[in-house]
This record gives sequence, C-alpha cells and structure tokens, in this order.
Amino acid sequence: MFSAGVDIISIPRIQKSMRNAAFVSRVLGGRERERLEKKGFPAQGVAAAFAAKEAFAKCVGTGLSGFSLKDVELLTDEKGKPYYAFSGKAAQLVKELGVSFTVSVSHEGTIACVFALAYPAAAVDKGKEPLP
Repeated sequence: MFSAGVDIISIPRIQKSMRNAAFVSRVLGGRERERLEKKGFPAQGVAAAFAAKEAFAKCVGTGLSGFSLKDVELLTDEKGKPYYAFSGKAAQLVKELGVSFTVSVSHEGTIACVFALAYPAAAVDKGKEPLP
C-alpha cells in the first residue's frame, strides 16, 4: 500500500488552542511532549505535531478516530529529521496495514505543513527507510 497524507494548519489557531492545558494533554504523546517542553512549547512545534497526526490519519484513511492522538508522535532524530513513533491502537493499525512511513515538516510564517507517505514495510531494508 502506498498512500499520502498532507495537512496544512494555522499556527495562531494552535497557539490559541494551547491556552487550554487539556488541548496539549489530549494531543501530545509523552516523548513528543518532553521534546517540545525542552524547547518551551513553541506553537510551530505543537502545530507540526498536530498536523502530523492529521496527515497520518489521511494516509491510513481513518480520520482522527480509531486511535488516540497521543498514539502518533512526531519526533526527530539526532540530525533533526522528523519521524513517526507509534503506540497503542495506532501501532496496531500500522502493523495490520504492513506499512512504514516517511514524514516531512515545514513551517513558514503562520502556517505549518506536514506531508506523510505510507509505503510497504517490506520495502524497509534492515530498519532503514528507502527514502531520504
């Protein structure tokens, strides 16, 4: 299965939502929250995390139901490259679909954009994604 999902989100909209502590608790997974907390919870980072969940949902065709938003985390490796980490029902769904993901994040001014691509897990060679 190859599938793409993209989400574009208003950073000021997320910044307004962040005033409600329940929003952050409902949306961010533990590692995601820890990473963003170290940076002072930048609105563009929270917006990217939320958009990543939307892009994932579009890839798998579920919408935002069937898994907890906290089960889909947007993390970065030591070089800053974004990647997904899954847990709970999202991890189960990814396993059932037999897919791996690559994800790209961009933000400019008041907009954050995330593009996600699902591809067959069989294309992964020894845990390395085939795409740069």
